[in-house]
Amino acid sequence: MLSVVMISTGEEVLYGDITDTNAAWLSAQFFEQGFAMTRRVTVGDNYEALAKEIEMCSLSADIVIVNGGLGPTSDDLTAASAAMAANVGLEQSNAWVAEMTAKYQQVGRVMPAANLKQAMLPEGAELIDNPVGTACGFMMQLNRAWLFFTPGVPSEFKIMVSEQILPRLKTMFTVSDSKVCHRLYTYGLSESGISDLFQALTLPETCSLGYRSSLPFIEIKLFAPQNDTQVPILLAQMAELLGDNVVGEGEGLLNAIADLLADDATLALSEQSSGGFAINWLQDVPSLSARLAVSEVMADDIDDNACAAEFSTLIALRGQRLHLHAPATYTLTTGPSSTEGGFMLGLTTPDGCWCQQLIFKRQYSNYNRRWIISTVMFDMLRRYLQGKEIFGCYESLDRVASEHL
Repeated sequence: MLSVVMISTGEEVLYGDITDTNAAWLSAQFFEQGFAMTRRVTVGDNYEALAKEIEMCSLSADIVIVNGGLGPTSDDLTAASAAMAANVGLEQSNAWVAEMTAKYQQVGRVMPAANLKQAMLPEGAELIDNPVGTACGFMMQLNRAWLFFTPGVPSEFKIMVSEQILPRLKTMFTVSDSKVCHRLYTYGLSESGISDLFQALTLPETCSLGYRSSLPFIEIKLFAPQNDTQVPILLAQMAELLGDNVVGEGEGLLNAIADLLADDATLALSEQSSGGFAINWLQDVPSLSARLAVSEVMADDIDDNACAAEFSTLIALRGQRLHLHAPATYTLTTGPSSTEGGFMLGLTTPDGCWCQQLIFKRQYSNYNRRWIISTVMFDMLRRYLQGKEIFGCYESLDRVASEHL
């Protein structure tokens, strides 16, 4: 098995000022292509420490990806550290100087002298083009490893990996165990609950399961060889075990709703306890945000005396008011909160109106509360569109009351 290591650089990554999304993305991409990552390490902006880590990794790994530290400032030390690890000097790449000069000319600017630092590469290194930025990458062989150096900017890093590094690796190494990741997105179940359900599932030796919990969803990943004929059967078995808590197959909840809606269907949103979270979330899915006919956000007035029956009347009134502004096929509503952690939701459709009152079983931050409330509201629509029971079962919530008009 190939040994693949990633070194992330920078104080901002080491101390958590920014999330290392590059590492997570690379791990997933490499796994699916048969280059499963065996180790990840983060090093701060320390010239000697980075050089030592590069040298150590080159002695034990086949492939090393070094991310970050290729900029023009004094804390960008990766090229110099790589040269130190290989016991060579730095040399200027005139080809990259010309490339950077042309990039600045295209935007009507003169290249700052500081950018010349980005063209200084370890002697003997092979330049890797960066089509969208001024920091070129490079590759070199050291001890048993091939090392690839990439900029830290995610857009630059990803295009370099996808278009240049992976194609190179596929010609350099023979890989026979590349896999495809198939995803099911769930809401309302815990990881332990899902694990118990899957006790009845028998996986072939060539397949494996992974879980990713990111509130409020749990993503279940089935890793299988490409073109594996057992995959559709396994996914169907998994979906059956998970029941109506599967909110999307191969896509998230909102994308699944967008696919389920009829071409002429539109949405209206009236938010109170969710504080505008649902409307903002909707904007992340253009195919769904384009269906939004009208929306409103109202102050979340705490109401401990409200009940589902009263709220159903409120839903009807809100729907009528919004309908006057812009008629919509479906109206989704979040009502007032209660001091005990309760909230109300409503869904109005051509077939009637559903409303429910739920209460949190444990404490959440205000942000996560609004995300969960919005999730359950959208899940009501998803369930309606799939012909399922509108009022779902959620392990973290208790239902106080519900009504269908």
